Amino acid sequence: MKFLFNLSDAVSKYMALLVIVVTAVSLLSPWTFKWATPHVTIFLGAAMLGMGMTLKLDDFRSIVRSPRGVLIGAAAQFIVMPMLAWLIAKGFALPPELAVGVILVGTCPGGTSSNVMTYLARGDVALSVSMTMTTTLLSPIVTPLLTLWLAGEWIAISFTAMMLSIVQVVILPIGLGIAINAAFGAFVRRVEKILPLISIVAILLILGGVVSINAEKILSTGLIILLAVACHNLLGYGIGFLVARACRMNMAQSKAVSIEVGMQNSGLATSLALTHFNPATAIPGAIFSVWHNISGAIAANYLSRRRL
Repeated sequence: MKFLFNLSDAVSKYMALLVIVVTAVSLLSPWTFKWATPHVTIFLGAAMLGMGMTLKLDDFRSIVRSPRGVLIGAAAQFIVMPMLAWLIAKGFALPPELAVGVILVGTCPGGTSSNVMTYLARGDVALSVSMTMTTTLLSPIVTPLLTLWLAGEWIAISFTAMMLSIVQVVILPIGLGIAINAAFGAFVRRVEKILPLISIVAILLILGGVVSINAEKILSTGLIILLAVACHNLLGYGIGFLVARACRMNMAQSKAVSIEVGMQNSGLATSLALTHFNPATAIPGAIFSVWHNISGAIAANYLSRRRL
């Protein structure tokens, strides 16, 4: 057990490096991680289960009693990232297909990876999960409207399919984790230090799968789209944090809002781009999938040391 504790600590500490290694391997030898692509839902569920085991019902009761943080975070998510996407697309003078791809990333809800990063950053995980669920539930209406407004195109989203996805990879695993915590609290406390290991391994496998199936597209893009994606993500972290602090949220809540705003459901953006636009429109989403996991790991490591 001590070995697993030490391994979990080491993996958490060097997560950014592991993300870079997995990305490089997936790009150079896509076959190594293509097997993971069909199992992304399982890996996300495993990560959510691990986090759910750290939560108690009281964590959510406090948010229900005081929903201010969720409302602030959700508003920031759907205002900051779409507007940044539009400004970046204009500022970098991106070709139409890449501009639409960047805007599509900006109008999507927060990604489930943000919950894991918030957990690693010692942020308010319950707030992060609540924000992810809230923005995802709103996205069937908000995402197409914002994309139509900012990109001039309409993207059809199946409300039922998205709801089922959230139930499968977020609500059920987290609910099961909470139930396990409630029923076997003493056991959970003994293995709690191992839970980050499960979450990180799941993220690495998801990342490897996403990169492997988009390797050719990622390698064929220029530096400009990488810079655009990096600016979008980093400005999202910064503005999200400033919005939270301006609204007098505590440090744990501010970490959650910062990471939630900066990290998007780029997998959804890539899927929608491939379904409704030409393949080039999916490039920003694919690159964002790589970049925000690297930057998120670095941000989580930095924020985990901030207490005040």
